[in-house]
Amino acid sequence: MTARPAGRPGADGAEGAALLQRVILPRPADPTSVRALYLDEGTATSMETTAPTAYRPGTFDDSVEEYVVHVRRSGGRVAEVVSRTGVRLPERSEVSFAAYFNAFPAAYWRRWSVLDAVSLRLRLRGRGRVDVYRSTAKGVPVHLAGQTVATEDDTEVVVPVSLTPFADGGWVWFDLSSDNDALELVSGGWYADREAPGRAAIAVGMPTFNRPSDCVATLTALGEDPLVSETLTAVIIPDQGSSKVRDQPGYAEAAAALGDRLRIIDQPNLGGSGGYARIMHEALETTDCEQILFMDDDVVLEPDSVLRALAFSRFAREDMLVGGQMLSLQARSHLHAMGEVVDRGHFFWQIAPHTEDDHDFAVDSLRETLWMHRRTDVDYNAWWMCLIPRTVAERIGLPLPLFIKWDDCEYGLRAGSHGIPTATVPGVAIWHMSFVEKDDTSDWQAYFHVRNRLVVAALHGPDNPRAMLADSLKRTLRHLFLLEYSTIALHHMAMRDFLSGPKALFGALPTALGAVRATRAEFPDGTVHRGADDLPRPALGAREAQLWPRPPVGRIAQVAALARGLVHQMRPVDPAAHERPQRDVPAEHSQWFLLSMLDGAAVTTSDGSGVTFRKRDREMFWAMLRESVRLHAEVGKAWPALRRRYRDAMGELVSRTAWREQVFDRFR
Repeated sequence: MTARPAGRPGADGAEGAALLQRVILPRPADPTSVRALYLDEGTATSMETTAPTAYRPGTFDDSVEEYVVHVRRSGGRVAEVVSRTGVRLPERSEVSFAAYFNAFPAAYWRRWSVLDAVSLRLRLRGRGRVDVYRSTAKGVPVHLAGQTVATEDDTEVVVPVSLTPFADGGWVWFDLSSDNDALELVSGGWYADREAPGRAAIAVGMPTFNRPSDCVATLTALGEDPLVSETLTAVIIPDQGSSKVRDQPGYAEAAAALGDRLRIIDQPNLGGSGGYARIMHEALETTDCEQILFMDDDVVLEPDSVLRALAFSRFAREDMLVGGQMLSLQARSHLHAMGEVVDRGHFFWQIAPHTEDDHDFAVDSLRETLWMHRRTDVDYNAWWMCLIPRTVAERIGLPLPLFIKWDDCEYGLRAGSHGIPTATVPGVAIWHMSFVEKDDTSDWQAYFHVRNRLVVAALHGPDNPRAMLADSLKRTLRHLFLLEYSTIALHHMAMRDFLSGPKALFGALPTALGAVRATRAEFPDGTVHRGADDLPRPALGAREAQLWPRPPVGRIAQVAALARGLVHQMRPVDPAAHERPQRDVPAEHSQWFLLSMLDGAAVTTSDGSGVTFRKRDREMFWAMLRESVRLHAEVGKAWPALRRRYRDAMGELVSRTAWREQVFDRFR
């Protein structure tokens, strides 16, 4: 650990040292909860680690073979954020940078990069101390180095850190503590010991559909950060909506900052896959970019994430996809998931093993969240943010023409089949609308969920689809019990379209959504009313309306509830329940074991914006169940032939020529 007078600040620190990750602080407009992603304001030096071999009553649960870290919280915030890169500590205070955006995810760099070591470089002013820590894969903190600072001028502190101990997991971070005077961090970052290979030349792409204000905000964020802006070769926006980005307030200023690098392409709504395919096609055909960065339009960008993804890609020992994580736009201190994988038996996505979803850093800091110190490996990364090297796009092609759902997952699986891995890197992230308050498996998107799951499974899934089809039938029965007949109609439509083969996928891009909406509108549960007041009020009294059955726990109770639900489907429907719902059901209580016992219910949508009037139809229930069984059996019987057809068509479906001739040239 060394300290020396600081030279002129620059993006690359010392000569030949490439910046990997800046130390950054919240923006003035950020909500209070966001602060926990940048600073850990628990007392930095009072951590107590309890190992399984050193059990002490009251501090460790000996039934769990894990370490426990206890962090004593301070009385409140003391650090004063003075800029995006600077923070000031008053006298006799301390703060830790063991936080999501400022700790260094060393295990990921150890696993995927060519680097053997990194350096922490801090520009400090005042009196105090710097302490650098690392963690093990179990989350145990280890002190690496310490250095006192006492200067009125800027001083640079440099701490080299070997990446050798991080094979299975671990982070590196630093703490600051002030002495009898204030201590100010002017700027800092994590650096490589060499220049980055290749060129920084990113084509950023965001397909958008009627989210012009969000899109303009992202364009502004890209253009106003000088370090980010200088890496951009092109910014490509396929505008697929009726509310145009060009007409949005603030667009002119954002466009001026980006200049002729910004390209707005008007095209019909071809879904996410049609938008991302257009971005990749334009980037490959019309730019000299080295990296293609996909982002959603409805995000809030942390600009340094662009630089971090770029640095990770350039230092990677092999071509790979670099994925950003998703933070919740509704609850800004929440991390959606550490990484995602595909269950190859049931063939459905899920969070990676040994991780948790919807983690709140404002409640449990990085130091306290022990599972987060293990490295998490993934099968794919969603396209809310994902960087794809040009060489990968040229080698494996464009996205499949799936409209929405499964296109990002399929691309990751396809890359993996070519020996190209994906890394979802902590600290590379955007804020995106959380899926916690959505249930897109039951609305119009249900068609794309089912059809595209089958398409991707045919390309990358099991030889024997029995487990996947059994899971699909289970989901079918659940939707029928929920009185979601429109959802099952879309499932049937999806399975028939899958059975018809791959040739129709391109042609369906501009038409499938209209057909889906028309089918859904034929059913009562497909019509969303403004609120419960638009429907007759249930006859239940106030007390009864607030009583809810408990979920069946255990196999016996679940089988019994299933049997009761099936018996009820055999009974005649009460006609009065189709005129007046038997009860209002909040979204949190719209569960199969309740709705399977009702003949009519006003059910709040998962996002709370409306209400559907669901009406039981005995004949429709059994007819749809029989058709579902028949279609699943047909898919199972035809599976070997279908796999061959889809795999044989793969090259055509992802080729630039096919996308241009069958889609883009039609809408110029």
